[in-house]
Amino acid sequence: MNEPSNIDSTHHVSAPAALDAQICEQARLSRDARFDGLFYTAVRSTGIYCRPVCPAPAAKAVNVEYFQTAAAAAAAGYRPCLRCRPELAPGADVHQLPQGKVRQALLRIEQGVLDEGHVSQLAAELGIGERQLRRLFHQQLGVSPQQLALNRRLLFAKQLLHDTDMLVIDVAMAAGFNSLRRFNDAFQRSYQMSPSQLRRGRNESAASLQEGIQLYLPYRPPYHFAALLDFLRQRTIAGLEWVDDGCYQRLIHNGQGGAAQLSVRDEPKRSALCIQLSGVAAAGLLPLVQRIKQLFDVDADSGLIEAQLSTDARLVPLLERCSGIRVPGTLDGFELAVRAVIGQQISVKAARTLLGRVIERCETPTVVPVNAHLYRLFPTPNALVEADLQGIGLTDKRVGTLQTMAQALLDGKVSFQQGQSLDEFIQRWCALPGIGPWTAHYLAMRSLHHPDAFPAGDLILRRVAHTLGESNNCDDMNTDAPKAPPALTERKLASMSHAWRPWRAYVALMLWHSVSLPK
Repeated sequence: MNEPSNIDSTHHVSAPAALDAQICEQARLSRDARFDGLFYTAVRSTGIYCRPVCPAPAAKAVNVEYFQTAAAAAAAGYRPCLRCRPELAPGADVHQLPQGKVRQALLRIEQGVLDEGHVSQLAAELGIGERQLRRLFHQQLGVSPQQLALNRRLLFAKQLLHDTDMLVIDVAMAAGFNSLRRFNDAFQRSYQMSPSQLRRGRNESAASLQEGIQLYLPYRPPYHFAALLDFLRQRTIAGLEWVDDGCYQRLIHNGQGGAAQLSVRDEPKRSALCIQLSGVAAAGLLPLVQRIKQLFDVDADSGLIEAQLSTDARLVPLLERCSGIRVPGTLDGFELAVRAVIGQQISVKAARTLLGRVIERCETPTVVPVNAHLYRLFPTPNALVEADLQGIGLTDKRVGTLQTMAQALLDGKVSFQQGQSLDEFIQRWCALPGIGPWTAHYLAMRSLHHPDAFPAGDLILRRVAHTLGESNNCDDMNTDAPKAPPALTERKLASMSHAWRPWRAYVALMLWHSVSLPK
């Protein structure tokens, strides 16, 4: 029977400061789900580490120690629990860390920079020495960058071994290992068993990646999946993506000149998104899953964000109606940039029409239609640069912006590399012709997933912010205004938004969500 917790059940929690042993102990004994993924419990007598919600009988306090990350527990010699499965804990939002080199490095590690590269290269990219980067990681996370990156790959491999019938060699490739031997050695050292032993004789299927696999991406409630799905539904491009019956589906480049299929639906009873993938190359699976997590903002901690925003009384009614709102990310930064440029100063519906025409003009891989709704891919930067976009409804200036932007990405003048500061990103993008602060902030909000990006010049935001404190309706996410009510100036909204830092992107989504329009 669970022991009662002395932690205030009405107060939102964050990662225990310096892992306060008393708070961790209370959360462990009560199996407080609010702490799941925020720290890990290791038991010296068994050599195993667990999530704080593990259903196993609670160990004696004298045998327990706590770690901020699963990687730190693994580095200390502990094995992951096979019962609570630490790889299924909700992710920790990197953006909750203070801005600095560790946060930048973590964002790059999530992009796989250490899967092939070395810590010295990452340190040089950040403008510091390798020894300093290692010291900062040990101080803040209790683990080295390489240990964290390795544990990330091993836990992903463990999830694949548990939840799919993929061949072990495919699991190794999917987890970022270049050889089966390297994977087996790393797995054996970390878990004291081989990948095959973990499966206990389950069958493998050589065709599982092509035929399809299913994985779960856990999140921390509340999660307003319906609102995020509405946002994506209103922006679907015919043939590329489809939203129906609570499910998002689309086609994506598989890295081999063809198409892979993705579908995502919510499983609220297990606080996870269920994703199904088919036609994906093994080597591209981990980075693709990371982009899917970003698209659906699964690592955000809505409770913490909303608790901080609720200090502004003007937002309280909005927060009550829009609890669990997430910021939609993107699977591809270039695709988002094209969408944003075409969508400048026109309706969402008109932008969808123009985007369909752009795809038709660009050379894309031939796709075998999946069904009546999924039959084409989004073009690459090279295809857009070379395409003839005259006569499809775009002005010459807009065509020039699109092709200049695509060439700038190819030349490395701008990028969607994680870890960039918001100011640096905005400055580089605004240097391109036809790209202004609104577009740059919108890109930062969704492609970098920067929580403080805020397009203060957006007309809808300025209109809705003018009425803050009045009744709001979160049932519709369409940002096309039917009327022209009074609006704040861009400067006034920017000034008002300082009270919402560093979570202004979430406020922007809530303000957009509050607009209710007839279909």
